[in-house]
Amino acid sequence: MTESSSKRRFAMVLCALALSACGGSTVGQVTDITSGEDLFMARVLGNRAGCVTCHSLESGTRLAGPSLAGIGEVAASRVEGMSATEYLRQSIVEPNAFLVDGFRKDTMPTDYVLSLTDAQVDALVEYMEGL
Repeated sequence: MTESSSKRRFAMVLCALALSACGGSTVGQVTDITSGEDLFMARVLGNRAGCVTCHSLESGTRLAGPSLAGIGEVAASRVEGMSATEYLRQSIVEPNAFLVDGFRKDTMPTDYVLSLTDAQVDALVEYMEGL
């Protein structure tokens, strides 16, 4: 093996390690997290940005997504005929169903339903209802 190919191989290994450390490798990385707050605060869920990366918990602070300060109360009246629980759950598993004014379709990843278990979605919803 030449010195050049050794350096390339070393660089590839480093890149692979860096990507796996950032959460880009497997969906199973969130399997052990069961607390809604821990899930919300995770910077990476599966291979996507976690909730706290794009949603502030401070009123009036917009990031990539809307602030979720007081979302438990807001969610209860957001869509007529839907409970807060139903609204929040659908917003996680089908984020384009209800868009907040000023935010575009497909801003939030649509594949959390593949990387989170039903129990984890329930835990997230329960946590957010208490915000």
